[in-house]
Amino acid sequence: MVKLVLIRHGQSIANQDNVYTGWSDVPLTDLGRQQARQAGQLLQQTGLQFMAIHTSVLSRAIVTANLVAEEIGQLATPIYKSWRLNERHYGALRGLNKEATKQQYGAKQVALWRRSFDSIPPKLSQPDTDRRYDLVPWTSRPLAESLAQCQKRLLPYWQDQIAPRLLQGKNQLVVAHGSSLRALIKYLEEISDQDIDGLEVENGQPLLYDLDDCTLAIRQKIVLG
Repeated sequence: MVKLVLIRHGQSIANQDNVYTGWSDVPLTDLGRQQARQAGQLLQQTGLQFMAIHTSVLSRAIVTANLVAEEIGQLATPIYKSWRLNERHYGALRGLNKEATKQQYGAKQVALWRRSFDSIPPKLSQPDTDRRYDLVPWTSRPLAESLAQCQKRLLPYWQDQIAPRLLQGKNQLVVAHGSSLRALIKYLEEISDQDIDGLEVENGQPLLYDLDDCTLAIRQKIVLG
């Protein structure tokens, strides 16, 4: 069997302050860096060797990936960065306190935006212009995303870059974000649109999947730590 490991980045400043982040680039907290190292230590105990590491273009995920790679002694392993692995785009909510948005929009509406599969938060007036997206067409840069749209944006990277390597028997490590990993896990585990509401991915907690070499069907899932 081939191995796939998914890790959500360590705690960020936005996680600590309970604000929406999305595509905003925020650093890890000291706790977040510690969580990343602990994730690496847990992986080190498995003895797994990875042929590639995949992460987003956001620094909280990149730094986590580097810290994990250092802890497992695999800094020489190629790290691929893609905007398709970015966190779900929270549109005009980003930078806002989550509790404050409940007061403004109502707890029920905020719950739909945060946890449902299809609900889209309020949109930005224009797409992100950061230079890291220079090669991303304007039409592909979201103003806001539902989890469904995040999944649609992410899956081409899975199909083109991760799945083919797994089918070659090469273990893969993905370090990404809470919602983007929820979208990928929904696809891998065939979770229904309704049941995805209950899935939470914890910061810095590795999820280890044993996959069938030929079909990539899940044979076993282990939550490390």
